[in-house]
Amino acid sequence: MARTRLTPERENELYTAVLDLLGEVGYEALTMDAVAARTRSSKATLYRQWGSKAELVVRALRNNKPVHLAEVDTGSLRGDFQAVLALSDDCQMEKNSALLRGLSHAVHTNPDLFQALRELLIEPEMTGLAKLLQRAVDRGEVRPDNPALSYVPHMMIGAFAARELVEERPVDRQFLIDYAESVVFPALGV
Repeated sequence: MARTRLTPERENELYTAVLDLLGEVGYEALTMDAVAARTRSSKATLYRQWGSKAELVVRALRNNKPVHLAEVDTGSLRGDFQAVLALSDDCQMEKNSALLRGLSHAVHTNPDLFQALRELLIEPEMTGLAKLLQRAVDRGEVRPDNPALSYVPHMMIGAFAARELVEERPVDRQFLIDYAESVVFPALGV
């Protein structure tokens, strides 16, 4: 699909509007008409740029991430984890968690949303995490046969889900640092 190049500023403006609308009305009620009105765009332009509501929403979420895991390399797994968290903001983390919780319901009835989330958000994150963990193995910080390696994504996703359910509090940086120090690093032998 040929896409006319938007300036980074305009693209960020559109993504911000999409995430604001998503937070206000939820995925099901979010329409391309509403996005077009909010962003002073035409619906045709939105479809030409993104193809579907699902792709637009997921690309907005992806754009909103402060850091991509594969890009972080401080020389140690603990340092990489701390660097990722240092680039995160507690308020933004809370907002993103709320948006993803809302989308978790919508994926069950929207296969296109599920597919976009897998392709554009989940798989790149899993690939980045795998690279980050592989560097730790290559440096000798983690044994290559450690069975916990394949469960790190599950542990991290579980931390996000469980905090809300168990404590009725959003995930923040301090919780994730404590969780990594208490659960993830010991499981990996770090």
